[in-house]
Parts: sequence; C-alpha cells; structure tokens
Amino acid sequence: MATSRRSKPRSVLRERPVIFLTLGTQLPFDRLVRALDKAAKSLSEPAFGQIGHSKYRPEEFEATAFLSPSDFVAHLESARVVVGHAGIGTILSGMKTGKPLLLMARRADLGEHRNDHQLATAEQVKGTPGIYIVEDEQDIAHHLRSPRLVGLGSNASPARTRLTNALSDAIFGCELPRSQ
Repeated sequence: MATSRRSKPRSVLRERPVIFLTLGTQLPFDRLVRALDKAAKSLSEPAFGQIGHSKYRPEEFEATAFLSPSDFVAHLESARVVVGHAGIGTILSGMKTGKPLLLMARRADLGEHRNDHQLATAEQVKGTPGIYIVEDEQDIAHHLRSPRLVGLGSNASPARTRLTNALSDAIFGCELPRSQ
C-alpha cells in the first residue's frame, strides 16, 4: 500500500474529520486527483485519497492506491465530506453514511471511461440535497469552503426518494414501485 509523503492516515483519522477522495477500483481518474490536489492547497483541513490506478500522485494530501474494506469504511465514516467519481457505489456510500458528496463524472472523450454513463448519472442526481456535481478544482474548493454543505441524509425522505428513483431510472429505465 504505497502512500505519498504528506501525512499519516491513522493520525488524520484521530485528529479531525477529513476530506476523503475515493475513485473506485477499476480505472484511473487523474483529472479528479489533480483537481483535489490543486484545491487542497487553499484548504485548512486534511484530505486523504484512495486513488486506485491513477498515475498522478498528489502533493498536498496523502493517498494510497487501495484500502482494505475495513480501512475504507473507517475513512468514509470519519470524513466530513466525500469527493469521488459519479459512480453508483460512491452515491450509495453517501446515502448509507449521510455524508455530503462532491462528484465528478468520468468522461469517455478524455479516456477516463469506456462510455459516458457517469455523465448521465451526474445529470440524474444533480440538485439532490447532499450531492454536489463538480467540474474542476474551483468547484471543489468552493463547495469544500461552503458552510451550507449538507449530508446526503437518510432522514431527507423526499430527497432520498428522488435519488432512488433517479438511480433506478438510470439503471433499469424505470422508477421503482412506490410503497403504500
């Protein structure tokens, strides 16, 4: 588990909540790692990233290629905010933990994915309370400084219903049946 030279993840977890970057485990996403690295220069809180196969190595925060499932959960639960790709797993993790999500969609035209399904996912969940779609380091820094950043809470029933329906529509082409 190689890490960059900045801080130690265990001490970061004990010190205070952090910004947690997660990219999934399949494809690199250098554009997002680079964007958070640039944004981190102007932030006053630590960040930590699971960056998978990304070739770009951040200078402003510690990162590792992969985390064990238990370490991933520990970082996720201790985070103040999660920054990630617009993947369903990231969105479901935000729903489960109630964390605010800053999501950047991978783009096929930049070689970040095989197709643009993450752009479609981002469009579907845009406007859901607790989900913030970002395009670059300025968007990331803006949202991370915002005092109005809210979590993707399980108590936000209308928001959760909209999100669940949007995900279901994106995956299955229809909304889930409504419970009576």
